[in-house]
Amino acid sequence: MLFKNSDRIKVLNEIIPLISDYSGSIFVVKYGGAAMTDNSFVNGFVQDILLLYNLGIKIVIVHGGGPLINDWLNKLNIVPKFNNGLRVTDRKTMEVVEMVLCGKVNKYLVALFNRNSPIAVGLSGKDASLIIGEPIFSCSENFVAEVKQINSEVLDILLSNNYIPVIASTACNIKGDTYNINADIAAGSIASSLKAQKLFLLTDTPGIMYDVLDDSSIINNISCTQIDLLKEKDIIKGGMIPKVNSCVSALYNGVRSAYIINGKLQHSLLYELFTDYKTGTKIDL
Repeated sequence: MLFKNSDRIKVLNEIIPLISDYSGSIFVVKYGGAAMTDNSFVNGFVQDILLLYNLGIKIVIVHGGGPLINDWLNKLNIVPKFNNGLRVTDRKTMEVVEMVLCGKVNKYLVALFNRNSPIAVGLSGKDASLIIGEPIFSCSENFVAEVKQINSEVLDILLSNNYIPVIASTACNIKGDTYNINADIAAGSIASSLKAQKLFLLTDTPGIMYDVLDDSSIINNISCTQIDLLKEKDIIKGGMIPKVNSCVSALYNGVRSAYIINGKLQHSLLYELFTDYKTGTKIDL
């Protein structure tokens, strides 16, 4: 699309104050889903994050890797299982989750960010005991945890020295055992710990919708109270539940605004931040 000079001036006049407002703020961005399997989307995401970084925004990335985990489980003849949007994780599955998230996905993303300048540092929940988890299930063979504690000191050090922490969504307990943590929940907990200005969850869907089969039913703005009503009506369900729970909890714990946006739309993060074109759902208290 070609812009007239007057349109360019208008856009710049709108963006410049926002850049000033955002500079020095902390944004936590959860990245995952099908967009991670498409090189064009991955490269676009990295470019967008680097742009925000160069504008003076402090970025923390929390990533999952669901599709890649499923690929490796299938290669090993392990059937992926889910319960209310959370991966059921036995001992064998946990080994694969840790291998894929920490050993493959994390290092791949870090290498992309560091192509031109060494600014990204890869972490897992085990590093500096960043994410302490508590098992959700009584069964000792289901290694899924909720976040018990975030030890954000290492993140403070990295952010104050202009690094981008890139965090794989695993956790540990005080014994050093590894647990699987939903990346949306991990991102929300980290955003709360850092009192981030914004939390973004990039997903495979356009956002919260009244009808998941109708993209035009997207809800661009919603309150926490409205979310409770949609849960009661079974409109918000499945994998969307941990996403909205993460956002709501973050908002009640000091994060200023939370978004669930379409990670399969190129530059969705920039559209949401700098234009009137909405690429998902903004959640308010």
